[in-house]
Amino acid sequence: MTDRTDKARWTSPLRRRRGPGWAEQTPTWRAARPALIADTLKRASARPSGNWFVVGASRAVRPGRPYGRTVGGVEVVLWRSESGDLRAGPGACPHLGAPLRDSRVVCGTLVCHWHGLALDGAAFAGWQPYPVHDDGVLVWVRLDAVGGEEPSERPVVPARPAPGSGVDAVFTAVGRCEPQDVVANRLDPWHGSWFHPYSFVDLTVVGEPRGGEGGDEDDAFVVDVSFRVAGRLVVPVRAEFTAPEPRTVLMRITDGEGATSVVETHATPLTAADAGRPRTAVTEAVVAASDRRGFALARAAAPVLRPLMRGTAGRLWRDDLAYAERRWELRSTGRFPG
Repeated sequence: MTDRTDKARWTSPLRRRRGPGWAEQTPTWRAARPALIADTLKRASARPSGNWFVVGASRAVRPGRPYGRTVGGVEVVLWRSESGDLRAGPGACPHLGAPLRDSRVVCGTLVCHWHGLALDGAAFAGWQPYPVHDDGVLVWVRLDAVGGEEPSERPVVPARPAPGSGVDAVFTAVGRCEPQDVVANRLDPWHGSWFHPYSFVDLTVVGEPRGGEGGDEDDAFVVDVSFRVAGRLVVPVRAEFTAPEPRTVLMRITDGEGATSVVETHATPLTAADAGRPRTAVTEAVVAASDRRGFALARAAAPVLRPLMRGTAGRLWRDDLAYAERRWELRSTGRFPG
């Protein structure tokens, strides 16, 4: 096949869409039934997590330095061994409680900066390691005391485009709410073009969850939507929203440009369950893929694209965290069921 033939067959993913004005959109409040969203959330909350929690991006845990996070009120420290393997455990030094996230990693060993106690990842002096998993995009830690479920060997990691075929970026933000409020936001696709008109046009829910009748994998919202690129230029796709475990919502593009691309939203509690003012970390992983020949250039430009991808996610979550925080506020004062 010649280059000329390739060019003749090439079609732009962009479409020109005028769309209705914001106030002229079809109202979605009747379709966004509170009971439907609540039932879908309830089923998601009942699925097993194996006590695994997302703690950040894989590339955020760098060789030679510790990485700290608090999960469910428990301090956690992570670092990489000299071979690059992940290590994790309590974030307080077993000697006098120094914050190990502020310590140093020397030749793959975590060395406390208060008195020099060294940890290689094995149990030592009362310090017990936590199971940890690096899926190549995100880092997970298993905290059985926080999760309270039957533990599993591995977390529930959604299927993604084949390794090396996509461009991934991870965005993190923190809100005053509980994980269920973040998940509920994602299980309400009807708010998309009303709440985020700068990103979505012509959003229509064409399929709703059926109460798990076809299995958990079929408990999905199916959405036709156009992603706004600039002005009237949009990219129309069909996407599916599912909740594979209690603190994760997966959006997968099933048809249109970038099919198989995913957006994973993970909600990790930072505070203990009985905290009066809960805080939750939202970790959103975007893995974009395309079968277009030019996508190889996007993969090569990944270091430049990642900040742009995080910026797009950040704009959405500025609004969506306000949604989640408002939901928690109403629930906590008895003005909203949940």
